[in-house]
Amino acid sequence: MRWQLPLFAVLVSGPSMAPVLHHGDALIVRRGATVRTGDIVVARFRSRPGLLVVKRVVREQDGGWWLEGDNTFVQDDSRSYGVADVIGRVLFRYYPGPWRLS
Repeated sequence: MRWQLPLFAVLVSGPSMAPVLHHGDALIVRRGATVRTGDIVVARFRSRPGLLVVKRVVREQDGGWWLEGDNTFVQDDSRSYGVADVIGRVLFRYYPGPWRLS
């Protein structure tokens, strides 16, 4: 079994979470954290397992989560790819400046 740290860092890529998050923002994520509607999470869509995404939780669905971006003009989320499996919940942005998300 491979051991993993509970916290990890990710970089936001693209505009799908604007205006809350922007391309280049660096985030700290807690692996396996409790997830609730409204949380920002890191996940993988079941239909695109190679794609790691940062999205907002809308609801629980089919044993996974329905996720959407905050930018209504970008629909690279559950509206296009279906249900996702959450890897972790975003705790805070550490670059370009501290900003608490949860």
